[in-house]
Amino acid sequence: MSDESKTQPSFGGPDDLELVHRSQTGDIAAYEELVRRYHSKIYGLIYGMTSSREDAEDLVQEVFVKAWKALGHFREQSSFYTWIYRIALNRTINFRKRRNRRQTVSFDEFDPDIKTSESYREFSSKGSVLRKMSLSEFQEKMNAAMLKLSEKQRAVVAMHDIQGLSHAETAEVMRCSEGTVRSRLFYAHKQLQAELAEFVK
Repeated sequence: MSDESKTQPSFGGPDDLELVHRSQTGDIAAYEELVRRYHSKIYGLIYGMTSSREDAEDLVQEVFVKAWKALGHFREQSSFYTWIYRIALNRTINFRKRRNRRQTVSFDEFDPDIKTSESYREFSSKGSVLRKMSLSEFQEKMNAAMLKLSEKQRAVVAMHDIQGLSHAETAEVMRCSEGTVRSRLFYAHKQLQAELAEFVK
């Protein structure tokens, strides 16, 4: 079994590669199926890096439009989902560089995936104060803490902790070693713990 087949998410129906091939011939329905499969995952990644639903909704549309236009350049050297994650990551980083200002975190900005994230489980197990916080309160505090991380640290937290990608998958998307991913996660977790220390008692 190839590394790609081991890591590609499992969906019913045609596999990603078949859908990509059909999309490359102009099959809109095939591409719509790829969008359906990965929309929530790409949204989650972008939201994890921007802490803004509005920006995430805009950027996820841009990502899938860009991917559609670039499908002719997809050479199957990686899985489709790694390829689309990389497009989303680069698009989001470039967006934040252009904006060049810190986001205002809204109390209403709520990501339903946060409750299943590794960061939430880690922090919620550590103290009664955090366990008494509402999920929306935790989201607000986590958003503010996430925005203080570097772009690369925020990316690995969003992909590994929130989206559930393995160290190897995250490394492939970011084109770095697994050791680098683990190091970025370690320092990101340390910083998040420091930022949330008053809530974990």
